[in-house]
Amino acid sequence: MTDRIVNLFCDVDDFCIELQEKIVSKTMENSDNKIQRYHTPNLCESEIMAIIISFQTSGYRTFKQFYLAIQIAWKKLFPQMPSYNRFVELMPRVVVQLTLFLFAHKGKVTGISFIDSTVIKVCNIKRARRNKVFKGLAAKSKSTMGWFFGFKLHIIINEIGELLAFKITAGNTDDRTPVLDLTKGILGKCFGDKGYISKKLFESLFDRGLQLVTSVKSNMKNKLMPMMDKIMLRKRSLIETINDQLKNICQAEHTRHRSMLNFMVNMVAALIAYARQDKKPSINFDTSVFCD
Repeated sequence: MTDRIVNLFCDVDDFCIELQEKIVSKTMENSDNKIQRYHTPNLCESEIMAIIISFQTSGYRTFKQFYLAIQIAWKKLFPQMPSYNRFVELMPRVVVQLTLFLFAHKGKVTGISFIDSTVIKVCNIKRARRNKVFKGLAAKSKSTMGWFFGFKLHIIINEIGELLAFKITAGNTDDRTPVLDLTKGILGKCFGDKGYISKKLFESLFDRGLQLVTSVKSNMKNKLMPMMDKIMLRKRSLIETINDQLKNICQAEHTRHRSMLNFMVNMVAALIAYARQDKKPSINFDTSVFCD
């Protein structure tokens, strides 16, 4: 566990140093030539990010339990760790850095991709009216598992399980709405479920070099489809497996958030934790058949 956090911190710190150098090189001095000074926390941004990301796959169900445990176990690694309440206040400071770090771990476009959405509940549906943290942000909606209150996480992956794009929307958002933004820069074939059926969306994506492949509904005319496309549609369980890992291993979903910023920090950190996994769900086959 110690080696893992050291490696994670080194990667995060190298990224933050490079990011800071780019920011400084493009930042102009203030017109009055005065240097603004701010109170700096005991932990640097790299240390805060490393602790947040390490929690996602730690096995602890609450961040408080995890933090109180590492205050003792990792005292030599992080000698200036503040109290738990203070650390929670520091977490929103690194939401931008975490997001950029996630983009740095995006997978490569291979010509084959899968798209899907999953429900992210923020509280029990019975307490939706009393929820103040996500008032005006989360929404009620119905999925195959019943009614929920929260958001939807839309992701696109390639056939080797690498994350290509993600977007978070309100729970009542149609799955087809964010597709055009999500698929920017993605080419080849994208496989989705019946919820993505739309002639207009298909034509818009096709003009950009991306073919949206979905199965047909029972009341639609069945059109001829290449055998390989039919096989790949049956492999959509790959992205469903990844959604399951994000929720149950990387802890992307829980109902203990106390602010929208902390929700975003937890979500992005969960995606980073998945993106850094050594072994990801994947499909092994010859991709040359898609290049004809």
